Amino acid sequence: MNDRAEQSLVFDSPVPGVRRVTFNRPEKYNAFTFDMYRTLLEWLRSVQFDAEARVVVLTGAGRGFCSGQDLAAGSPPPWAPPNVGNQYRDLYAMQEIREIPLVMRGLPQPVIAAVNGPVAGIGMMFALAADIAVAARSARFVNAFHNVGIGSEGGVSYLLPRAVGSQRAAELLFTSRVVEADEAADIGLVLESVPDDELMQRVLELASNMMLNTPLDNWLTKQSLHANIEAQSFARALDMDTRGVVLSRTTRDTGERRAANAERRPPDYTHH
Repeated sequence: MNDRAEQSLVFDSPVPGVRRVTFNRPEKYNAFTFDMYRTLLEWLRSVQFDAEARVVVLTGAGRGFCSGQDLAAGSPPPWAPPNVGNQYRDLYAMQEIREIPLVMRGLPQPVIAAVNGPVAGIGMMFALAADIAVAARSARFVNAFHNVGIGSEGGVSYLLPRAVGSQRAAELLFTSRVVEADEAADIGLVLESVPDDELMQRVLELASNMMLNTPLDNWLTKQSLHANIEAQSFARALDMDTRGVVLSRTTRDTGERRAANAERRPPDYTHH
């Protein structure tokens, strides 16, 4: 990993089972550089094979979550071939960036975005691609892509209407108006808004509740949740749920969950 990118992304485990990444450029409201995208992507890909990781949390340092792409950080991206035109450069750039929301949705672990302040541009992608987003009252959401003369980016035009409905998404995408935290919760852009000093506590509470489920239960439920948004029929959705039941019900961890419930104790899962 690039040393500078590593300093701009802080990785830790605030409690057992939770892997957290903190966007760490508070002086820039955690605007992303190209090196940060690649480092984040490498970390996410490693987390999916970390059997001890049960929940993933994304948050920002300082007073902001993520203000989007740092337009002053230089271009082209380091992975783009040299001496190509602007259109090619941009397409090569998105070849890596587009993988981030796909990997987030493909992780076996639930992903929670702890949105601690202003969100703009590509920051919207991080919040929407998470399975759940919780916002501090200081959070403010804006589709800022129009400010630099481009359309929506990072799959936001796909993710936003599925979160808030097509009419509200159209308004937000076309006008770029600011959505405050409480409204974001009301329209379904985030799960809820909480006082700033309670944000991480609330996120870790959600993570703790998720970790009561078996790892396979969460993995298969996440697959069904996102697949069934696009299911062609109720019957196909039932097929996905049935697949999850059949795959999970005979594992040792499922038996441990039942025993833990009966004995009123925390479960001790072994991934078997």
